[in-house]
Amino acid sequence: MSKLLDLLIPARCASCGAPGAPCCATCQTAWGSLSEITRAPTAGLVPVYALARYADEARRLILAYKERGRRDLAPSLGRALAEALVHLPGPEPERCLVPVPSRRHASRVRGGPHVRRMAEECVKVLSSKGKPATVAPVLELRAGVRDAARLTRAERAVNLDGRIRLVEGVHPHEVILLDDVITTGATAAACTRLLDISGIHVSAVVALAAAG
Repeated sequence: MSKLLDLLIPARCASCGAPGAPCCATCQTAWGSLSEITRAPTAGLVPVYALARYADEARRLILAYKERGRRDLAPSLGRALAEALVHLPGPEPERCLVPVPSRRHASRVRGGPHVRRMAEECVKVLSSKGKPATVAPVLELRAGVRDAARLTRAERAVNLDGRIRLVEGVHPHEVILLDDVITTGATAAACTRLLDISGIHVSAVVALAAAG
């Protein structure tokens, strides 16, 4: 059925509208190599990297994926992350990717946890390159977390205070935290601190894009 639909209604690039693929080859170049970024909440806590500025093609692709139902972008976003993670500084054991959790309402609207879906696609690409990797969805948000889009840095920190929890089960010892967009760094810092006090070392935070 999927192949039939592709023939009847060919995919168009979610950024520029070119026919043929969810993300055309030109717009895929929006994702560059890892660039380290600085945010006050994560300074001295964990290195943070992004593949692009949250603008132009990168912004259009992320918004289409998160807010406009373009779940078909997950493979291209996962591929961009995988190609960047290969060059992440430091030793290269098996990569364990922890997706930043979404609010339950947002996940339902988006057809499931969108960062986790992206992480799973990333793992597929890494494994095909002979780089062992896994996804560990060990974080979740408690009820009461507000949409952070319009919150200040201070409000974001208060919004998350005590509202991120570790899922029960077997936990890895060292992980990479994955997100779609780094804004103030409050979410990355809150997740990193919780994992750290739980005995899980976060070696890096990697996001598709950095705002600001």
